[in-house]
Parts: sequence; structure tokens; C-alpha cells
Amino acid sequence: MSIRYERRPLRHAIIGAGMAGLLAAIKLKQAGADFQVYEKADRLGGTWRDNRYPGLTCDVPAHAYTYSFEPYAEWQAYYATGEEVRTYFEHSAAKYDVVPYIRLGCEVVSCIWQEAGFWVLELSSGEKVEADIVIAASGVLHHPRMPEIEGLDSFAGAAFHSARWQDDARIDGARVGVVGNGSTGVQIITALQGRTEALVHFQRSPQWIMPVPYFRYSEEERAAFRRDPSLIDAIRYDKEYWANIHRFTQAITHVDGPEIALIEKLCLDNLENSIQDSALREKLRPNYRAACKRLIYSWCYYDAVQQPNVTVEREGIARIEPEGVRLKDGRLQPLDTLVLATGFHADRFIRPTQVLGREGVSLDDVWATRPTAYYAVTIPRFPNFFMLNGPTGPVGNFSLIDIAERQWAYIEQLLAPLRQGAVASVEPTMAAHADYEERRVAAARTTIFGSGCSSWYLDATGVPSSWPWSYEAFADAMAAPVMADYGLAAAQPVA
Repeated sequence: MSIRYERRPLRHAIIGAGMAGLLAAIKLKQAGADFQVYEKADRLGGTWRDNRYPGLTCDVPAHAYTYSFEPYAEWQAYYATGEEVRTYFEHSAAKYDVVPYIRLGCEVVSCIWQEAGFWVLELSSGEKVEADIVIAASGVLHHPRMPEIEGLDSFAGAAFHSARWQDDARIDGARVGVVGNGSTGVQIITALQGRTEALVHFQRSPQWIMPVPYFRYSEEERAAFRRDPSLIDAIRYDKEYWANIHRFTQAITHVDGPEIALIEKLCLDNLENSIQDSALREKLRPNYRAACKRLIYSWCYYDAVQQPNVTVEREGIARIEPEGVRLKDGRLQPLDTLVLATGFHADRFIRPTQVLGREGVSLDDVWATRPTAYYAVTIPRFPNFFMLNGPTGPVGNFSLIDIAERQWAYIEQLLAPLRQGAVASVEPTMAAHADYEERRVAAARTTIFGSGCSSWYLDATGVPSSWPWSYEAFADAMAAPVMADYGLAAAQPVA
């Protein structure tokens, strides 16, 4: 005889009020569920709240970087600024009336499973709350990584991480250095070039720069979007855009295929045709495979670095001195302001929140080798605990909104038997997760991410931490959870 559990409203706790947390809140509110969102900051928006640096731009086309259920007619350009993206999420939260459910300035300190079948969350206020379901939507890139450079604290000017931008720092007419040349560093350089007396871009290895179109939408076009949302859909679901997504995933998984060869050709042609000075061109020529690091999309970086007030500095940094940056060849680059676009700790996810599952097992211990989750969503021995944009999910030049929406569809199917009273808890089996991780690691080693460069895609053991298969395979996996891997049969309604 099968055990039947009491039907009851489930209490949901969402950790984080960024893009994914707001998605979960909107979906749960539409379902009439009991939920609360806990956000450690004083404002919603996640990474788009924390990052406010000049030039911040989303490198996914704006109309593709929206919730599928909330198209937006007000984008000013094909690629949206960070401020616009923040406004979009605030607009969505207000429109779907989830703001009253968000507790700002409320960090979850610990999350501990009780054998009685629920979670106890301790908040930064000291308050303890109970939840049947925990949705961890804390994001990936939210713990700034500070470089370990001798003398950093001795710098006489302002030195700060790009995610902690100082509005009062000397920029206009000043000598500014930018350390790091990922998307953030590239965007800052292009934004500051016209404002500074001297601008120095310190970089260890050059990036593959993909040329992309950039254009602004007129008021007439935005008015047309408001009148006819199908015009937005035509952009969001543009066949060429989705063909590019397919080509990119093929390039990741087929390192000797025509797709990666095409990407490399486009980037190298961009370099050859854009940079006039041969010495600078060689400074900017990558010596590793394209897409091994996250591709940089820019329509203006190569123009910016050719301006007379900009220097690209490939010589390594020896130390920081009060007057500026001392290079390994002995030269001093004198600076007034130093911006550290040095990325984030990509292995933290929900941490430093303490998470204890069945029998007190610690998430820190489970993740001692590498952060991992079954299909990037669930973890054995952590029942009724679900992650959005968790470890081993797709990374790269994708819309994380699309990824989160697919993950939410997966989670909803796992919540169904809980809501029906068919089961008391849901978690993947140890065997299912071990099999998934064995296959994932083996496949990840063969992807372009594992082709020899140093990047935040790699875990502490050097294994790419990402989804190693096609985007279509990810979409298929999210569309239909393998219930047997959760020890579940197809759920039946309880009378």
C-alpha cells in the first residue's frame, strides 16, 4: 500500500531577489502559493543592483533578456544598459505585485533541515522562520574576487572592485588604470576613454572579441512595440539569434567542428580589420581557443584602445605603489584611480549561508571538491531544496533568464507530488547524482572550456564546472524530470 500524506499548503522560502528569485516569486504568486523572499541587500535586482560601473551593458540582446511572459517595449537599444535592466526587474516585480513579499536587508544566515520534514532558516536579525520548500536563487557572480597584488593597500588614490563602484572616485581628466579584461573591463575601458587624461588597461591575456551590431530604437519603434507585442516576439525569437545559440553550443561541445572555426574567424577578422597598428594588434591577439573563456561581445573596444590616451599593458604587475602600478619590467604607470575588474568567486552560490541537510550533512562538505547539483537544480540529502542557476548549469553567452525559466518548469514538476500529498520530500538519489556527475565531468573535459586557458569556468581541480552538452539537451532535460531518479513514480492526485 502506498503512503499518502496530508494535502497542505506548502511554505516556500526564496533566497535572493535578483532575476531568478523574482521569477520564482512571480510564478508562486500566480499559483496562489505561500511564499516569502529574503534579500540581503536593501534593493532588489541581484547582479544588476550590485554592478553600477560606467558602460555596464547586458551582452544578450535586450528583447531576449526578458521574462517570456513579460516582453518590454521600452528598451532604448539592441543591447540594454545596466540601469535599464534594473528598471525592467523593478517594473516586473511591481507589475506582478511581489514587492510586498520581499524582505530587504534580510540575509539568510543558515538553512537547516529538520527531520520532522521542513527547513528552519535563521535570518540576520536573529529571527527563525520555517519553510517546507527552499528555492536558492542567490546567483553565481556576487562575491567579488580581489586580486592578490603586493602593495594594493598602499595605493594613494582610490582602488576598488568594479562591483563596488565609487561614484566619488577621480575619473574625469584623471589617470585611471583598469585591471582585468573580461566583459566588465572591456566595457569600463570603452566608457571611460573619452573622460580620462590617461587610461591604462592591464591584462594578462588578450580576449577574443566578437563584433556585434549596435543600434538604438527610436521612439517610433518603441511606440510600435507597445501597440503590437508581436514585433517584440519577432526580435526575441529571431531565427538567426537562435541559430547563433545553436552554433555556439556546437562550438563548445565540438572543439574541432566548423562552428568554432567560424567563431574564431569572425573574431580574428575583427582584430585584423579593426586594429591598425601591428604591435598593438599582436598585443591583442589571443593564444588560446575562442570561447575557452567567455566570449567578449563589443562593437567599440577596438576603437577605444586605439585612442591616444589609452595604453594596453601586457607586462605583468609586480606590485602596487602609492603613485601607481609597478610593472615587472621596472616601469611605473602613474595613476590617480585604480579599478579592479577582476571578477568573482564563481564557486560560492548560496554560500556563506550555512546549509545543513539530512542528518546534519553540510553543503560545504558536500562541495569540498567542487560545487555540484543534479542537473544544476537539486542535491542528494538536501530534500525540498531547489536551485536556480545552480552549479553545473549552462554558462557562456546565453540568457540566464531563459535558463532560469526552464529550470523553474522542471522544479514545478517536482513540486507537484509534494502539493498533491503523494510524497513528503523530494531529492535525487545518490546513485542518480553520481551517474550524472560522472558523465558530466567526462564530457566537460572534452569541451572548449577545457582546452587549456585559465578562466572562471574551471573548478578548483581544473574541470569545467558547466553544462557540457548542447543547449537543446538542457532544454529537453528541464522539460521532463526523470522521476525515477528521485525515487518517484508519476504523481497521482490524492482524493
